[in-house]
Amino acid sequence: AARRRLLGRAAAAAASAAGRLGCSAMHGRKAGPEQGEAVLAQALAAYRTALGSRLIAAYALGSLAHGGFSPLVSDVDLGLILADPPRLKDRLTVRAVGNAVRASGSELHERLSVFWGTPATLRGRSSGGRFPPLDRLDLLEHGRLLDGADARDGVARPGQAELLTAGAEFALGYLGADPKLAGRVRGLVGRGARADDPVTDIRTPALLASRGPRRVTKVVLFPVRFLFTAATGQVGTAAAAAEHYLARTGAPAADLVAAALAWRREPAPADEAAALLGRQLIPLYLQYIDDHIERLQEAGSRRLSRRFRRWRSRLLA
Repeated sequence: AARRRLLGRAAAAAASAAGRLGCSAMHGRKAGPEQGEAVLAQALAAYRTALGSRLIAAYALGSLAHGGFSPLVSDVDLGLILADPPRLKDRLTVRAVGNAVRASGSELHERLSVFWGTPATLRGRSSGGRFPPLDRLDLLEHGRLLDGADARDGVARPGQAELLTAGAEFALGYLGADPKLAGRVRGLVGRGARADDPVTDIRTPALLASRGPRRVTKVVLFPVRFLFTAATGQVGTAAAAAEHYLARTGAPAADLVAAALAWRREPAPADEAAALLGRQLIPLYLQYIDDHIERLQEAGSRRLSRRFRRWRSRLLA
């Protein structure tokens, strides 16, 4: 009964926010950065209603914070800092409101991704929340305050090894179809199970191209972003990571990476994309996987290194 009441309040908060902000006007219109901002505003209004005084600060994250937002492919990332101490129902409240907002509007609403914690969890003094290392770094480096007072003082900055491990686990779950990590990744991104096999997508260019620019650009640019973060310790924005990759002499997928960056704005015809994917996607993944096998071994993450080797074998089978 308590859960039903919570879900009902979350839906009411999301609907009320949509009405106040006029977000229904987004339907039938071409989305742009301003519509991404509208989704953030609606979600923030719903969380204010649901959380009340427990909401200390809210931040825009991702491309709506550091630039490069693409209405075709980008997520709408929101970071919340709640008052201590963490409560058992926080996770349910954050999830319920997020689900209600995602169900209330456009395709951009469906891409809402919410990260949250308290000062204690973000400083590593308490468990709970949902702020993986890569997103915690994004909060520190690029978070744009939307509401409340800035509460980032003392947030634990993830180190190189933590960023490497977190990125590797995400890649294995999202791109490598690792059954032990896929469920955890779905929880991190707030999405349901995928019906498709990402390894099959990578090995079948025409199939991947048919899935549209959002899936194609993520499959191409995620390993490029992970390579960038592993090398620099910085947030791997699409533009910065691509520039870093293209500056490397002899990069095996330079044409594909440059094209994927452009496809975030204007998708290519499926046959053109499939042809380029067929030439350079597997070489890109072998470059990424081999790089991370070595890095993970040096970091002492032998278990993850072995999983990367199995992933490599599947790609070449």
